[in-house]
Amino acid sequence: SRSVRGAGGPRPGIGGAEDPARMPQIQRALLSVSDKRSLVPLAAGLAARGVELISTGGTAHVLRAAGLAVTDVAALTGVPEMLDGRVKTLHPAVHAGLLAVRGNAEHARQLAAQGLRPLDLVVVNLYPFEATLEKPDLRLEEAIEQIDIGGPALLRSAAKNFEAVAVVVDPDDYGRVQAELAERGGRLSRRTRF
Repeated sequence: SRSVRGAGGPRPGIGGAEDPARMPQIQRALLSVSDKRSLVPLAAGLAARGVELISTGGTAHVLRAAGLAVTDVAALTGVPEMLDGRVKTLHPAVHAGLLAVRGNAEHARQLAAQGLRPLDLVVVNLYPFEATLEKPDLRLEEAIEQIDIGGPALLRSAAKNFEAVAVVVDPDDYGRVQAELAERGGRLSRRTRF
């Protein structure tokens, strides 16, 4: 295994052979995107593989309009989206599902005690803050509404647990992810997850 060197010094590498049997199977995906380009083909491909689609607000609406079965994130959390959509995914039912370390018996026990299940894939991109700032006659209140909170939290939770959770932020990567899922029987390599 090689080391990756950055500002923080040596860190564990991502090289070396990976046992395909140890790659996590993508079974549940959370989709919550501002940029809906290529969303439907990605979600349809996931659904065709038997992946449960969980989604929020406008994203869920687009998926349902395309005829896909979607579980609202509120069904996971037991709390409806609130405060004009400011609070959707900021809930232990979502983040525990992302952060639980697979193979950790205590984490599995705690999830089971709360009736929670792991999430394996997050498809998220952030509110278009920079594009909003370019609008003429922009009001401060409008700019403030484009400060994303839930998206960065999802990204960080998924990244912290990359050994088991994949995160995709760029619609331009959807095709590559789909191809790898097809090639690896519904799994993504450690390199891709990293």
